[in-house]
Amino acid sequence: MVRQIRENELGELLELYTHLHESGIPEENEHLKNTWEKIMNDSAHHIIVYEVDGMIVSSCVCVIIPNLTRNVRSYAFIENVVTHSDHRGRGYASACLAYAKELAVKENCYKMMLLTGAKSEATLSFYKNAGFNSADKTAFIMWL
Repeated sequence: MVRQIRENELGELLELYTHLHESGIPEENEHLKNTWEKIMNDSAHHIIVYEVDGMIVSSCVCVIIPNLTRNVRSYAFIENVVTHSDHRGRGYASACLAYAKELAVKENCYKMMLLTGAKSEATLSFYKNAGFNSADKTAFIMWL
């Protein structure tokens, strides 16, 4: 079942992120608590999850960003697309991205975009099959 995350599921989400690129779960401290609270209270920030048998097995983040161009239409930014390694290839991440697209359409966004550091053809094909393309824009990143 695809849905938005619940406030009490932070621990499950952080565990899932160890299948993305995190080497461990962050220390439970005031900074983590405040960050989670900000995310939960931000109506533009959506953490979409796919649940199987009571376990969160896939997720993505969709942030709706207000915009003054394109007829004052927002755009959606997708980040942290991940599926638990034991559950890959079953369409769960695709369902999360489809849910994100529904949110973006509902918010009258003119585009959705994402960045990936992945170089594998399988991952790039996954994003292409989900409707994204890498031909329209060039991405640049400055790590801080």
